[in-house]
Amino acid sequence: MMAQYFELTEQYDDALVLFQNGDFYQTYCEAAEEVARRLELTLTKREDSTGTYRMAGIPVDNAASYVEGLLDAGYRVAIAEQVEDAEAASGLVDRAVTRIVTPGTVVDDELLGAGTTNYVAAVAADEDGDSWGVAAVDVSTGESLVTGVDSRERAVEELERVAPSEVLTGPDAALDPDELDWEPMLTDHDPAVFASERARETVAAYVPNPDAVVAGDAELRATGAVLAYAEYTQGDDGPLAYVSRITRYDPREYLRLDATAVRSLELFETRGHSAGEPLVSVLEDTASALGRRLLHRWLRRPLVDEAAIEARLDAVEAWTRRGVDREAVRDLLSEVYDVERLVGRVSRGRANARDLRSLKETLDVVPGVKTAMGEVDAERLRNLRDALDELEDVRDLIGRAIQPDPPVEVTEGGVVRAGFDDELDDLRTTEREGREWVADLEARERERTGIDSLSVGHNQVHGYYIEVTKPNLDRVPDDYTRRQTLKNAERYYTPELKRREDEILGAAERADSLEYELFREVRDDVAAETDRLQSVADALAELDVLTTLAAVAVDHDYVRPTVGAADISIRGGRHPVVEQTRESFVPNDADFTDADVAVVTGPNMSGKSTYMRQVALICVLAQVGGFVPADAADLPVLDRVFTRVGASDDIAGGQSTFMREMAELTDILHNATEDSLILLDEVGRGTSTTDGLAIAWATTEFVDDEVGATTLFATHYHELTAIADEREAVRNLHFTASREDGDVTFLHRVAEGASSSSYGVEVAALAGVPEAVVERSRTLIEEGVPVQREDGRTTLDDFRGVAGGGGATVPDSPPGATNGRAGGGDDETAVNDASDRLTARGDADPPDETLREVAAELREVDVADTTPLEALNLLNDLRTRLDDRDS
Repeated sequence: MMAQYFELTEQYDDALVLFQNGDFYQTYCEAAEEVARRLELTLTKREDSTGTYRMAGIPVDNAASYVEGLLDAGYRVAIAEQVEDAEAASGLVDRAVTRIVTPGTVVDDELLGAGTTNYVAAVAADEDGDSWGVAAVDVSTGESLVTGVDSRERAVEELERVAPSEVLTGPDAALDPDELDWEPMLTDHDPAVFASERARETVAAYVPNPDAVVAGDAELRATGAVLAYAEYTQGDDGPLAYVSRITRYDPREYLRLDATAVRSLELFETRGHSAGEPLVSVLEDTASALGRRLLHRWLRRPLVDEAAIEARLDAVEAWTRRGVDREAVRDLLSEVYDVERLVGRVSRGRANARDLRSLKETLDVVPGVKTAMGEVDAERLRNLRDALDELEDVRDLIGRAIQPDPPVEVTEGGVVRAGFDDELDDLRTTEREGREWVADLEARERERTGIDSLSVGHNQVHGYYIEVTKPNLDRVPDDYTRRQTLKNAERYYTPELKRREDEILGAAERADSLEYELFREVRDDVAAETDRLQSVADALAELDVLTTLAAVAVDHDYVRPTVGAADISIRGGRHPVVEQTRESFVPNDADFTDADVAVVTGPNMSGKSTYMRQVALICVLAQVGGFVPADAADLPVLDRVFTRVGASDDIAGGQSTFMREMAELTDILHNATEDSLILLDEVGRGTSTTDGLAIAWATTEFVDDEVGATTLFATHYHELTAIADEREAVRNLHFTASREDGDVTFLHRVAEGASSSSYGVEVAALAGVPEAVVERSRTLIEEGVPVQREDGRTTLDDFRGVAGGGGATVPDSPPGATNGRAGGGDDETAVNDASDRLTARGDADPPDETLREVAAELREVDVADTTPLEALNLLNDLRTRLDDRDS
């Protein structure tokens, strides 16, 4: 047996082999030590002539939770099962790996959340790196996606959008975990599956013409590789029959939401320990797991086709007008099981009788759903009703064949209904009549022999017997044959009892075998209807999402948006999540008909970030096809939503908070278009006031001149508000607050114009900052007195003039700007200008040659390619040179 185990571990050397031994999955030797430590199991051992073997096992019937622990620890798990009956085997029981469980190929319900999607993806590139293919499969449902992009960065972005649990990387498309915003398992699978010819053969087994679903070699290789890997993990030598929906999509067909935007807008999860609920929590009151999974897909890929958006909105509006019918449909949908996963198990030959009954119960709902829909007036709903195939043949087959409440095990009888098969009925009749004869035997024999203590019993070793206590042995009839001697009794059988026993056991054994064979035939017949079943699942899922969006709209007073406007115009907009967590929420307008860029100022905690996010979420909801939280909304069709919100760093990757901020800003300014929405929150705050304000000013100019995107720019640089006086496309908005007797009240209302203060000190007081610090801060703001070090250098400038504490006087051009544009002029002029400003404030002497050399060297530094240690060494060297100059 150990030789068999070691052979399997060598064959599957990239996985942890769980080796079935009776009722347990065992691991041995070093693997046992690792499993015992990871899962906190007792480590045992077994000795024989070949040595001592350490063992750690998990029960077969409760393996899921243990496998989950191993997956969480980063293992792949190979399940090696006994593939022949232990009682029928002569010698060693044959074992084989029947499936490999990885984070991306889990199919067990115990390891998958209800209504979730779990993808394994593959990425491949062509020889020149000019074309990249991304393909993904949900092995539990059979859904398969493929797309192509033109760069590595776009490939990573698409992977982030799909968010697979596992990624296969082609030999020419290695990924670095540090460049990913989530943590999938990166799998270095057999490179042969990425070869073009092998990939074409793999894909051709699923679709007659691979070129109909993939475009280009990179897409073909990614698709072939991920399908081959799915087959490998499921233990299949050929195609997975239920993977019949390979869908190619173009990223341009959807609103692009990268990982940063998804995270910033909190679509699926919130940030921070005290964060509230994500957007999906407001929407996912779906009736079924099918609907929940589809809703998540829609949120990840909102539409950009105006006609498709309107079709969904028409359907949602129709349901808002028909509340009784809508709730009747939702009640019926609540009885729907997860058909996609059921079909997957049926097709893989792993469904039990209860799965088939669940499938029938779901299909039994379909006629009622169609009746409840009635005469719908939305084209999309009419199409869905037509797609609801009632599958009477499948329902009838399962209903006739499978018991209403069957056992979990399908090999031990009790699964197939009486009347389905004549031979099975005859065998069951023989078995039943035989057991009835045995049941009556005890009374007959007591009467015949006069032995009142006589009893009839059965055990697995000796079969049926008649037991007589020793004081009554002299009364035993001559036709009794001794079968077993006990301490106080003897056990016998009669010729008739033996004959009946053979009939009962033979009939039961043949019946169980025939019943299992019949069950498998029924399961195979159902599997043959996979395409029809999946089409019904698709229709039920979409119907669930549309009725849910309508219910949410009615419950929360949402309105239908007008889609296709030239600019964003929202009246009385609300944040869909925040309004659910507060007793009262102040609605606000967002009108960009006369301006593209809004500079948003106002106190801390006044609601600037909430306002910006609610504008974006309203646009996203509209392009999903849902109603929006507002009094009215005229919206354009956006191509992308960009966000630069919050502070984070990547110390391990050599990036500070400010560097990450600038990297995100770079992506926005390079990729945004006039059809994009940009949210900028506190750009430039990670550096000096002068540099930060210059970056913020220049960014605003660039967005206005070069990009033309609708932009919300929240800032505490009050000087930035002066840019609205120079540019027609820029406007100022501020959040109002009132101050009375030193107390500040945030009104959470947007108004035209710039804010007079950020009320930072008041917020510090509210947060519990020591009173001495708060009062000292107020004094410094009121007096505007510079703080000086012993060497006479100013370290704190006039708060009112530099820090934007309130009423700041803004220069005609921002710091660092030339001819109205930030960053203009040559480097020497920029250094001299900066030095002149410092000299005017008493901060520094005019520049000399050392300063010019330091400035030149700094300009040569490639910050993105400099490690933290190199940066520290460089800074130390520059500082030493400046100290030598001062001395």
